[in-house]
Amino acid sequence: MTQIGRSNPGYTVSVPRRPDIEITLSWSAVTDVGRKRAVNEDSFVAQSPLFAVADGMGGHSAGDLASTAVVTRLAEVIEADFIDPDVVEHALNTAALDIERVSGRSALGTGTTVTGAALTLVGSDPYWAVFNIGDSRVYQLRGRLFEQVTVDHSVVQELVDSGAITKEQAEHHPDSNVITRAIGFNELPAPDLWMIPVTEGLRLMICSDGLTKELSDEDIRQQLVAGAPSRETATALVDAALGRGGRDNVTVLVVDVVATTGDFDLDQTVPRRGTGRHS
Repeated sequence: MTQIGRSNPGYTVSVPRRPDIEITLSWSAVTDVGRKRAVNEDSFVAQSPLFAVADGMGGHSAGDLASTAVVTRLAEVIEADFIDPDVVEHALNTAALDIERVSGRSALGTGTTVTGAALTLVGSDPYWAVFNIGDSRVYQLRGRLFEQVTVDHSVVQELVDSGAITKEQAEHHPDSNVITRAIGFNELPAPDLWMIPVTEGLRLMICSDGLTKELSDEDIRQQLVAGAPSRETATALVDAALGRGGRDNVTVLVVDVVATTGDFDLDQTVPRRGTGRHS
């Protein structure tokens, strides 16, 4: 696995052309191989303005190579305090080419999920561009409102969307590991994108499915609303997943908007691109 970036308890950025607006972030990432796996195929990048988790697939070193390719290419495009979503998508396309070059080492093929959030601008206003391919997830906590932002690209999610099964049934479905979209396996990346206003107190949690295999949404919500700092919260979530069995690698990245200064009123209805639903 590859880790790019480190925890930061307080990082402040100014909005271009809006010197009256400053945003202070805090973030932390924690990863663990789990109780059952020999190799950690998760990777992450945690370096403002881009935060992402990639969960590699293909077995042993193959999945590790795929997730590493993705976070490495994402880290390479970090050049300023804000980043355009098109730049993120281009980095994912480049990573797909890298994965194609190494996929011959695995008879099963090589690929990875990726999900994350990039600090971006809509006009001159700050937003999080939340992106997703696969079944790793981004959740948000805004005040007491807790919700999953991303939509899984998986067989069971399609069954839920069609009404064939409930969300509760999906958690224990035998095809819960089967995803319908990934980076690699000779497919072009097709990320969904949501635009989330940057507001003081907003908390984002980015994770691989090693967390959501073990913890329910309510389990996750209880940890996020407890109000502990990002490092303690990420550690508590990983520990809870391990305590439930830790059947997979588990990675958690918590990003907090600690404070904002200045006067700005962000539109909650900025459209998203891709096929995902607006949260």
